Amino acid sequence: MAVVELKVGMHCERCIKAIKKAIKTIDDMESYQLDTEINKVTVTGNVTPDEVVKALQKIGKTATNWGED
Repeated sequence: MAVVELKVGMHCERCIKAIKKAIKTIDDMESYQLDTEINKVTVTGNVTPDEVVKALQKIGKTATNWGED
């Protein structure tokens, strides 16, 4: 099982709902957590960072690895 941590801009309730919906479509995703205070998305399961980034890109969100600037 992998843990993918990404930085994603979450500015409003609409963004947050779209992000949740996109993450739920990822195959083999077991759980996820959004921290809107620090714009952090954590996805756990049999997933790769690329899968999560691609799902977020489909809704127009840019995601970078957590810890990168």
